Amino acid sequence: MTIVWSPIKSLQSTIAQLFTPTQRVRWVALLTAIAGIFNLLIAVSPQISARSRLLERLTALTVETQGRIAAAVIGFILLTLAGQLLRHKRVAWLLTVLLLGLSLALKGMRSHHPLVAILDGVLLGFLLVDHRHYTARSDAPSRVRAVRVLLGALLFSLAYGTLGLFWLDHHYARDFDLLTALQQVLQLFFSWDVSSTLPQTRFGRLFAESIYSVSLLTLGYAFLLLLQPVWQPPATAAERKRAIAIVRAHGHTSLAKLTLLDDKSYCFSPSGESLVAFVQRGRGAIALGDPIGPARDREAMIQQFLRECRQNDWLPAFYQVLPDDLPLYQRQGLAAVQIGQEAVIPLRDFTLQGKRGRGFRSTLSRLERVGYRFEVIPAAETSPLLPELRLVSDAWLKRMKGPEKRFSVGWFDRDYLTSGSIAVVRSQDGQIQAFANWVEEFQRNELTLDLIRFLPQAESGTMEFLLVNTILSAKDRGFDSFSLGLSALSGLDQLDQPTQVEQGLDYLYRHLDRFYRFQGLHSFKEKFHPDWQPRYLVYPNLASLPNLVVALIRADSGDRWLDYFRPND
Repeated sequence: MTIVWSPIKSLQSTIAQLFTPTQRVRWVALLTAIAGIFNLLIAVSPQISARSRLLERLTALTVETQGRIAAAVIGFILLTLAGQLLRHKRVAWLLTVLLLGLSLALKGMRSHHPLVAILDGVLLGFLLVDHRHYTARSDAPSRVRAVRVLLGALLFSLAYGTLGLFWLDHHYARDFDLLTALQQVLQLFFSWDVSSTLPQTRFGRLFAESIYSVSLLTLGYAFLLLLQPVWQPPATAAERKRAIAIVRAHGHTSLAKLTLLDDKSYCFSPSGESLVAFVQRGRGAIALGDPIGPARDREAMIQQFLRECRQNDWLPAFYQVLPDDLPLYQRQGLAAVQIGQEAVIPLRDFTLQGKRGRGFRSTLSRLERVGYRFEVIPAAETSPLLPELRLVSDAWLKRMKGPEKRFSVGWFDRDYLTSGSIAVVRSQDGQIQAFANWVEEFQRNELTLDLIRFLPQAESGTMEFLLVNTILSAKDRGFDSFSLGLSALSGLDQLDQPTQVEQGLDYLYRHLDRFYRFQGLHSFKEKFHPDWQPRYLVYPNLASLPNLVVALIRADSGDRWLDYFRPND
């Protein structure tokens, strides 16, 4: 062992000088993946190992066995562990170290393939030396379930195999009592060779193989549970109280109030003065907007959130980021893609006079003639209206054929709706035809609307009637600006040097309009002549986008993601 360890240690020292820790992590992950591929090749093509002993010698990390099933299982485990090692998962590090140790023990006892043993030792040495770099946690409840599944799988497989062999021993060339049946099942686990049961019929062989199938299914499930990313529950009452104070003191966008809704979790800065509000789904941790807090803390807050994501095996993203702070994200190695434009109306310039206001004047006059009227209900008086507003909301959702959206918008919630004023449109008989809740920004004198809902039988132009009257009312009350919200995927065709991702999004914008009315909504907002302000999605790299898109869809749809793809009429 000393003879082997000395060159390994020397090799480690040499490679440590040539490669950074990050590069070593990548090399270990690559070699682990190659070992997994070799095992799978042997499993699916048994003639390869018979014809080429070289391949067998190159199969590092392999626990030498007698069956293809073992090679397939180990190949799957190694490929999975390779990806997890690349993500710096602590559990993956531990499992790989255990597998390497087992491999070295078996190869040492058999004195086969010393080169492979040396390679195993080198990889094991790298993992032990670089253990501090494998810090990403797995979900603790999932780990507990995994242990329970493993124990349950072991006991069930032993009982299933023992009783099966005992009752079906007429399919085998030997008689099994309960003790010999148990011994045979244990031998199957260690030899991976169903022929050791001496099956005499096809059914006997199938049953022996089914013992492996039952074991492998539960083993695979437990293995995946061990590697699950940490699940982040929504914020506690104490965390939400801290968040309210920070957002009220520093919130300066139309998204600020939405960060206080109860689907959000929070990452706080070490100073306690800043936060990132986010929703975690799967591996994705999607922050809503930029960090909220003093400007001096913003870059440190981004770094804090990225550290928390690394520790929890999350992929970070920031949704609807303002252009001002893009350099802060880029300094952290993050990429940005424009996802649309927010339409902001400077109220000092808004008027119904002249050619620009002609269409609005026509809509207001037509609906006023049929008895429609506009009201703003103060927050203190909104509670009695909720039952009627619920009827309007339910009818609107039914027409839209979808669930309540979340994350970057609010939903019909009593506490949320009664926290601010509500604009309503009533018909001549006093029935509410449409409503919208007012969202006032904390540090900017700007107003926006969140839930905008109307009855299907409302007069044509009701939404325009509601918006125009709201804008006029906001101007009369001294607001400086009014936000019409994000126009998704708009403005991408105007970029000087669009990225490939932005070109792809622009293609979707132009070709999915008949399903999702992106261009129609943009044209409607364009009638108000707003300032179009770009908004961005900030993300780690292209490879992370599929996971992040799924996480964003899940967060937006409240995990009813299939409904998200149902087109509106």
